[in-house]
Amino acid sequence: MQAKYKNQIVEVWEIGKDTPKPSWVEDAFQKNYIVWLDNHVRILMVGLQSSLVTNLKIGLVGTAGGGFAGYSMYVLGYPGDYLDLTNHRVVSAKAFHRDYQVL
Repeated sequence: MQAKYKNQIVEVWEIGKDTPKPSWVEDAFQKNYIVWLDNHVRILMVGLQSSLVTNLKIGLVGTAGGGFAGYSMYVLGYPGDYLDLTNHRVVSAKAFHRDYQVL
């Protein structure tokens, strides 16, 4: 779904096993960028619509030695949280309803 956050249109998904999944979420599940682990999801942020500029901003670019420079590679999300694809972040339902406007 689309929402407005800080005057920007963003793509979001309400995390849940029975919530509607946009095509980018289905694709991420197929590529194992998003994986269910018990009652939460593990999200490989670098795999989601990765762009070099965005990844540099959030520290997800690999180093010359093959390691990764950032610690934000994986993020956990729980049912009811929202995955903001545009800003590469998971927000709680409370923060989502406070800061985002569903379009």
